[in-house]
Amino acid sequence: MSFDRASSGRDRTSLYSEITSRIITELEAGRLPWVQPWGRSDVGAGLGLPQNASTGRRYSGINILILWGAVFHHGFSGQTWLTFRQALALGGSVCKGERGTTVVYADRFVPDEARRRARETGEDAQSIPFLKRFTVFNTDQCDGLPDALVTVPPPIPDGLILPQAERLIRATGASLRIGGDKAYYSPALDYIQVPRPESYFEPINWHRTALHELGHWSGHPSRLNRNLSGSYGSKLYGQEELVAEMTSAFTCASLGIVPTVRHADYIGSWIEVLRDDDRAIIRAASAASKAADYLLGFLPETEGDHGQHGQEAA
Repeated sequence: MSFDRASSGRDRTSLYSEITSRIITELEAGRLPWVQPWGRSDVGAGLGLPQNASTGRRYSGINILILWGAVFHHGFSGQTWLTFRQALALGGSVCKGERGTTVVYADRFVPDEARRRARETGEDAQSIPFLKRFTVFNTDQCDGLPDALVTVPPPIPDGLILPQAERLIRATGASLRIGGDKAYYSPALDYIQVPRPESYFEPINWHRTALHELGHWSGHPSRLNRNLSGSYGSKLYGQEELVAEMTSAFTCASLGIVPTVRHADYIGSWIEVLRDDDRAIIRAASAASKAADYLLGFLPETEGDHGQHGQEAA
């Protein structure tokens, strides 16, 4: 077996840099990766070390921090993990569109040349340390696994999600995942992620967030076909954020939900969009009306305010 020392060294350096950058990001956000907030309402999993669901072996070292971070950010309900092949071997599979978490395996390797030299000189062969990366998936990301390996997340307390909002979300058929510490819509995979209602200082604001992301969902090419390709901070991104926020406001009003206002940091980003284009608010409001009408159209006529919001000129 040949061993490319130079390429291995570059890959190892890159992997060290990746992991270190990830930890720095956590620290800059005010989180200590080795002190995860277990027991908090937005963290589904309980206290414990991550382990492989197939072998029962616990992960160690930096992999503990990596996998804890994944549980925290994605809101997974348990600390058990599998490789793609292990999920298949257990009779299950990784759900379509799921992205795995990269973990590392540290070992040492003795090159063939070093072995030959050691035999000739009688000296000990010098080994080379290396890191190997591989991908694992939380058991929450898998289907068809044995019941014993499936973690059931705790139910959301009664009353935190208002029934009219729950009916609307269910009626749309949107794929909405509850958990983690971030709210977003994935256009590529066509699903919505929102934290649990308990993680909000005022749980009523969960509705504004969920309906904001549902507003983005309405813009998918198979629905209202808005341009969702804007990168963070771009004009196109800011315009779509305005549309989603107003869609949420119009839909909340139609359903009789009164969330609190957005914080000043969000408002500041919208001001930049409006200063740059004095027609942006008119286009955004028109698109938001179409989106709200589209969403409310999934409900029976007896629910919500289904009146047309008007079509202003763009």
